[in-house]
Amino acid sequence: MSTPIPIEDEQRAAEILGRVRRMEVRTSRLVDDSLAGRYASVFKGRGMDFDRVRNYVPGDDVRTIDWNVTARTGDPHVKLFTEERELTILFVIDVSASSDFGSVEDSKRELAAEAAGILAASAIRNRDKVGLILFSDDVELYIPPGKGRMHIMRIIRETLYFQPEHRGTDIAKALDFANQVTHRRSVIFLVSDFIIRNPLEDNINKLRAKLQVSNRRHDVIALSVTDPSEDSLPNVGRIRIEDSETGQVVEIDTGNPRIRDAYATQSRTRRETTAKRIRTLGIDFLEFINGENWMPRLVSFFQNRRQRSG
Repeated sequence: MSTPIPIEDEQRAAEILGRVRRMEVRTSRLVDDSLAGRYASVFKGRGMDFDRVRNYVPGDDVRTIDWNVTARTGDPHVKLFTEERELTILFVIDVSASSDFGSVEDSKRELAAEAAGILAASAIRNRDKVGLILFSDDVELYIPPGKGRMHIMRIIRETLYFQPEHRGTDIAKALDFANQVTHRRSVIFLVSDFIIRNPLEDNINKLRAKLQVSNRRHDVIALSVTDPSEDSLPNVGRIRIEDSETGQVVEIDTGNPRIRDAYATQSRTRRETTAKRIRTLGIDFLEFINGENWMPRLVSFFQNRRQRSG
C-alpha cells in the first residue's frame, strides 16, 4: 500500500479541500439535473436474504419448508426471508502514471474522479454503500464500502490526489483483490484507459478471463477514460515521446502524414478491439473522452440498462 497524501502546508490542504468540495457540489448538481430517479430504476437490491425459521402455519408456501429443521424437531418449519435492498457499489480506478495525462484542462484521473463522484452521489442517495480500490500494477488503496456525504468527499479526494507507489497497470490483479474483499454480489465500476502496453494475445486472454470471473460474481461495468490527443499526433515535426508508465522513449516524425495516419489507425483499432472484446463478455463498456460532455453517454447508459432490465 502507498503512503498517505503528502500535505506540505495548510494552504495546500485548504486548496485540496476546496477543490474536493467544489467537485462534490458539482457532482450533486449533475445528479439532480440528469440522473434523478434513473439510478434507482436500474440498480436495485437483488434477491432475498435468509432471516430465520418459524413453525409452519396453514397457508404457508410449502416451497419454503426447511426440511432439515423439520426432520430434526419433528415439527414442520419454514424459512423466512427479507428483501435485500442495499447494494454495494465498488469503484476500481486506475491511478497508474498514464492517468495523470491530459491535453485539455483536466487529466484522465480528474475525469475519473468526477464520474465516480456522480455515481457515488447517486448510490448514497439510494442508501447504497460505496467503496473504492485504487490500483496501478499493484493495489494501492482500499476504502471499504460506506455511506454519507463525507464518505463521497473522501472517495473524490483520494481519487484526485492519492500518490501511488507504482507506475504500471495490472487490471487483473485489481479484479482479484476486488473479488477477495467483496463477498456479496456488488456493482463494480472498473475505470481505466484500458491501454494494454504488452498487447500479446496471452495477456489479453488473461484479462478477459479475469473479467469473466468477476462478472459472474458481480455486475461489472467498464468505464474507459481517454484523452483526445491519444488518438492523433500533432503536426509539429520530429519529437520525442516518453511512455509515462514504462519510461520508454521513442522519436517520431510527426511531419510525415503517413506516420500520423498510421498512429491514428493503430490507436482507433486498439480502442475498438478492446471495447468489442469486453462487450462480448456481456459487460457494459462506457467510453468517456476528456474534454467532452460525457453526461449524455451516462444518461443513455442508464436508459439502456433500464430498458434491458424491463
